[in-house]
Amino acid sequence: MRDWRHVRTDRLRLDRPVQDDLADLHRIHADPDSWAHFPQGRHLDLDRTRQTLSQSEVDWARGLGYWSVRDSAAGPVVGMAGCTVAGEEPWWNLYYRFDSSVRGRGYAAEAAGAALEAARDVAPDRPVLAYLLEINVASRRTAEKVGLSLVWSGPDAGNDDPDAVRLVYLDREPDDAIRAALDVRFTPRPTV
Repeated sequence: MRDWRHVRTDRLRLDRPVQDDLADLHRIHADPDSWAHFPQGRHLDLDRTRQTLSQSEVDWARGLGYWSVRDSAAGPVVGMAGCTVAGEEPWWNLYYRFDSSVRGRGYAAEAAGAALEAARDVAPDRPVLAYLLEINVASRRTAEKVGLSLVWSGPDAGNDDPDAVRLVYLDREPDDAIRAALDVRFTPRPTV
């Protein structure tokens, strides 16, 4: 297995996040434009971004996590991307979020491609999943560009917008166990 803490693609530097990345990561995650399709996900305070950075340390200790993304050696962090396993989920979660100043350059697909390669190296039997909102066309294009296929759609449980539709993409055809896990994770439950 390869050491995935530091990866170079054609245009990007993907590195395990460090504390010095906190301000840049917060700027990206606090930007309302970055959360236009899911406003409730926005980081309203620095502590939330600190939690993200702390979780990253846990994820990397388990073998793989999200990277801080730069497009130059001395430049600021322009995004966060990669794969992690959330809790006990039977899949890798593919994530990509970029500063609005660099969107439209194909960075998300480039980082996502590296993340897929890393996940398949670390645990090839674990599928790679991306979940996103139907209205986020750019994120859908990225998932499809790196070879993921739509395997589930339905109401987005817990979303402030009752009309929101969640889409789930996977890098392979789901088996029965993965389908059951998808239904448990993404199907809204009635409130009592």
